[in-house]
Amino acid sequence: MSTNFRLKTLCFGLLALTLVFLQSVESHAQSQFRALVFSKTKGFRHQSIPDGVMAIKQLASKHRFQVYTTEDEAEFTKEKLEKYDVIVLMSTTGTIFNEEQKSAFQEFVRSGKGVVGIHSATDTEYDWKWYNDLIGAQFAYHPHQQTARLKVVNRNHPSTYHLQENWLMTDEWYAFKNFNKNVNVLVKLDETSYDVGQRNGESMGMVDHPISWYHVYDGGRVFYTGLGHTDEAFKDESFLTHILGGIWYAALGRPF
Repeated sequence: MSTNFRLKTLCFGLLALTLVFLQSVESHAQSQFRALVFSKTKGFRHQSIPDGVMAIKQLASKHRFQVYTTEDEAEFTKEKLEKYDVIVLMSTTGTIFNEEQKSAFQEFVRSGKGVVGIHSATDTEYDWKWYNDLIGAQFAYHPHQQTARLKVVNRNHPSTYHLQENWLMTDEWYAFKNFNKNVNVLVKLDETSYDVGQRNGESMGMVDHPISWYHVYDGGRVFYTGLGHTDEAFKDESFLTHILGGIWYAALGRPF
């Protein structure tokens, strides 16, 4: 093998490594923020979770943010959470965290970072008041899946910029208890547009029925949407943009 051939091979190798390095740097530089998508369940498990996780990965690729996905609550330590800007609770259920993990979660929020709750994030940690106030409400019940009219009451938020006043969707419509009245409601359900169900001959409706909201809680930004039960929801462009806006707000806190 000639010396010239060795030199050319070495040069090509160095060039290839340089290009890989530059592409890695460019990719990192283009990333706006880092999101942890957490989908642990210790209660009912929604079959739409894989679709939801994949949808957020696709949003991240399209809109230049980084995503790490896990169902391991051991990720909730102070050191591990420090690298994220927003936690997305993808239809979590049940009692998930131990005391150390709760403390790490609280410190993450108190550092001014963001949390996004999707669908059954309100069916999580019923005995932890801090979390209940953070997420904004607790799941109480739902009727069968059906189409309903949503009333967008605040269009000055990244999660609702794109929506008209009336929004028609098919989903599983949660009714809530222990609602945190300090949240800012974005979208309400029109209970005249679907069957809210009955129990002992009485309506199970809420009358005033928020389904999506945001607020600042304990130093951190929080967005929640009750939509996202069905697989099809995560193929709906309006809903995906709704989620994207919520993540963007919680991660970056830009003006709205």
